[in-house]
Amino acid sequence: MQKQATFTAMTEGTPADYAIIGKANGEHAKALANRILDHLALLKGDTGGFAIDRYRHCLQTATRAYRDGRDNEYVVCALLHDIGDTLASANHADLAATMLEPFVSKENYWIVKHHGIFQGYYFFEHLGLDKNMRDEYRDSKYWHACAEFCAKYDQNSFDPDYEDMPIEEFIPMVKEVFMRPKSSIYKKRGEEEIF
Repeated sequence: MQKQATFTAMTEGTPADYAIIGKANGEHAKALANRILDHLALLKGDTGGFAIDRYRHCLQTATRAYRDGRDNEYVVCALLHDIGDTLASANHADLAATMLEPFVSKENYWIVKHHGIFQGYYFFEHLGLDKNMRDEYRDSKYWHACAEFCAKYDQNSFDPDYEDMPIEEFIPMVKEVFMRPKSSIYKKRGEEEIF
């Protein structure tokens, strides 16, 4: 059995207790990429009314980004941009962005966080919404990058005849991106993360 801390309230914890917790959390963090990929697989079979399921949409979006020469981090963001659909149907982009934030650039985080509103440019008018809602963010230095993501990779990735790359080709990229956070509250300034 794994060692466990002995306290029942955090105020009673000792350095030895927190060393045990830190080690356990470090081991848990090593499997993050696998847990994310398992969650992504939950999108299989759910078409949401589209011509392909949400899982295949994610594969297709990532495949288009990869074939366009985007770096691994960008491709992983493309793969995971809709992972929030299962748990956060009212704000899926926020969930995906929060998950990615410690591991990706500020630009890639911004793209994922805002892609839902930017994607609306292609269909909001059919729902009685303002298709130009994305213009609220015109002053952002990442506005064009997000518009490009939606135009080149997201809005056109519902094609049942497109040849997607298999998930196995993306797994090493996902593991690379989630290997070590770029930012975290569990990082000492200028040092490695604690957990």
